Amino acid sequence: MEPAARDLSIVLPIFNEVENLDELLGALTRVLQGAGARYEIVAVDDGSSDGSYEALLRLRRTVPHLRIVRLRRNFGQTAALAAGFDFAHGDIVVTMDADLQNDPQDIPGLLHALRDEGADVVAGWRWSRRDPLLTRRLPSWIANWVISRVTGVHLHDYGCTLRAYRREVVKSVRLYGELHRFIPALAADLGAKVVERRVRHHPRVHGSSKYGLSRTIRVLLDLLTVTFLRAYSTRPIQVFGLVGLISAAVGGIWTAYLGFERLVLHRPLANRPILLLTILLTVIGVQFVSLGLLGEMLARTYHESQAKPIYRVRDVAEGPVAGRDDV
Repeated sequence: MEPAARDLSIVLPIFNEVENLDELLGALTRVLQGAGARYEIVAVDDGSSDGSYEALLRLRRTVPHLRIVRLRRNFGQTAALAAGFDFAHGDIVVTMDADLQNDPQDIPGLLHALRDEGADVVAGWRWSRRDPLLTRRLPSWIANWVISRVTGVHLHDYGCTLRAYRREVVKSVRLYGELHRFIPALAADLGAKVVERRVRHHPRVHGSSKYGLSRTIRVLLDLLTVTFLRAYSTRPIQVFGLVGLISAAVGGIWTAYLGFERLVLHRPLANRPILLLTILLTVIGVQFVSLGLLGEMLARTYHESQAKPIYRVRDVAEGPVAGRDDV
């Protein structure tokens, strides 16, 4: 493990995982203390309703360096990770699920990859995945193949939360929607080096999964957002304007031809649906060009103004706990 720092922040997005917290934090503490690294554990309670927050408060008395960020409601995993990134102090940030399916013992291997290969992002690959085939693994394989082909960043497992990042990566990527799984692609677009390492995957013992087939559809929709942001976020006129110019050109040329037929050849146009199509193409072309110009103004506002957070914090529990001087 890299000997560097409170140098290491472990970010845990938590939503209704009360039955897993004692075992998870115990295992994390043993791994991190055994490696001799300075570290912190940032637990983000994403609006849990099962007593997870109260369990975290109790665990602060026995788990060194635990920081608790409590969100006002359930904002989703992307927002929880974004909150964890904002409150993390380490030079290296490791994310993992709180359901005990990720193994803390894989963390040293991810950190070695950061050091030995000069990587900026090390993505976990659940090599022997313990999830149902039809409802989880098969949709995941399809989604990973599509994402890799579209983004050009070829990973076997975009859905694995167990990852290690250098601090500058997570501080430069803004997250919305379900974009947390696309961080490697977004980071690669900024010039980061992304590598992949096999990690263990355990079957869920306590609690229920928060994932399903519907999430695969949302991921594919977010892929469209990522593709647009990577290719055209600073030049939307090039995609909308191109479509608009082609549509307007086709409509204009067709309209001119129909005008020639009416004025020179004296053919009637009133009963021909093609006239409505040419008008529609021309109008759509003008609208797409206008949309591209509006997109240019919005892009400049987006890149020049301060980004607003996608979460609201209720409170933050940190600092020494009564009876402990090493927290």
